[in-house]
Amino acid sequence: MNTPSIPAYEDGFLLDLALRLASEAAELIRAIRVRGFATQVKTDSSPVTEADHAAEAHILEGLRQHAPAIPVVAEEEMAAGIRFDTGSEFWLVDPLDGTREFAAGRDDFTVNIGLVRNGRPVLGAVALPAYHQLYGAGAGRGAFRTDAHGTQAIHVRPTPAQGLTVLASRHYANDPRLQEFLGGQRIAHLGNIGSAAKFIRVAEGVADLYPRLGTTMEWDTAAPQAIVEAAGGTVTTPDGQPLGYGKPEWRNPHFVCRGAV
Repeated sequence: MNTPSIPAYEDGFLLDLALRLASEAAELIRAIRVRGFATQVKTDSSPVTEADHAAEAHILEGLRQHAPAIPVVAEEEMAAGIRFDTGSEFWLVDPLDGTREFAAGRDDFTVNIGLVRNGRPVLGAVALPAYHQLYGAGAGRGAFRTDAHGTQAIHVRPTPAQGLTVLASRHYANDPRLQEFLGGQRIAHLGNIGSAAKFIRVAEGVADLYPRLGTTMEWDTAAPQAIVEAAGGTVTTPDGQPLGYGKPEWRNPHFVCRGAV
């Protein structure tokens, strides 16, 4: 019996689709933020809002309509117990990464849409709704940012002579493991912000290092990892192996995101 073939999509088409949906989801999130929303608590004690659900529903509808052969793994569907077989190619979607930041009225939250192929993130779209910024990478285009000034390429920066700018999760700001990890390195500045925005600031040369010594899920990291790597940086496990995808329960080990360090 012949195995049915899976339709092939051009990577350029898939990247454009992810960018459009991330941008549209960002518009939805901004609108909900303006009119107000309630915050609920999921069974894992993490927060969720109307904006998370609205953004995810919009993204899933678009991905499943325009690229129906590619499975989608999305945070809120997973939280609701909805599971799909993925195979070697699948989307990873976090419709609102940094819900704590969003709910607290801060600005560092993102929309993440990444495509994984054979365990590696091959393209990604990340929107920062509060900043009206959209980032993308893949399909041979390098890494780039689109904002009010147009679209331009982004790159990690050389290590500054005065030392590294380090970004760490606000949730783990007082984690003693961070100081232990940074011991012996020349640090010019240490900041704490939420969400995948930390990856993005490394990718565009605003920061140099983001060590993550706590729990993350694959939908948190796939899209921004694709952007960091296309910008010339790395995202690896502490032993130097590239952070891969398709792991049990979609859970990441600790990792380190570096610019040109």
